[in-house]
Amino acid sequence: MSRIPENARDEIARLMQANLQRIRACGPRNNRLAKRPAATQINGYRMPFASEPFSVPQPVIEPGSKSADALAPTYYVICWNDPVNLMSYVTHVFMKLFGWNRQQAEKHMLEVHQQGKSVLVREGAERAEFYVHELQKYKLRATMEPVT
Repeated sequence: MSRIPENARDEIARLMQANLQRIRACGPRNNRLAKRPAATQINGYRMPFASEPFSVPQPVIEPGSKSADALAPTYYVICWNDPVNLMSYVTHVFMKLFGWNRQQAEKHMLEVHQQGKSVLVREGAERAEFYVHELQKYKLRATMEPVT
């Protein structure tokens, strides 16, 4: 640490004293060191200063749920039976596309084989359309129907 010469220390003390006198002469209005009010009103809202603790107001939650019309419509993705694809192939596609284990994929495959169709998933419009297109890429017959 370098030592400050004696004459420099005196000069710094003198400048600080002059600045303090200048601040006091400006009065409390221009004195940034003077006490400020706790908060100000801007457009009817109370605006706290940074030094004042601040808490975020809690949102008002109205009771009741959204109506059925306000919710996004959902669709069933349905896979239909066809005489072309092997049961092992259909099981493989279900496992790969939906990430199901073998047991769940075989359950839906048997449903398709025995009943002629199986409801695979219930999704929003875009996701359901994606699944239908993916199933069709694998040459499976698939459609989407709105949930009633």
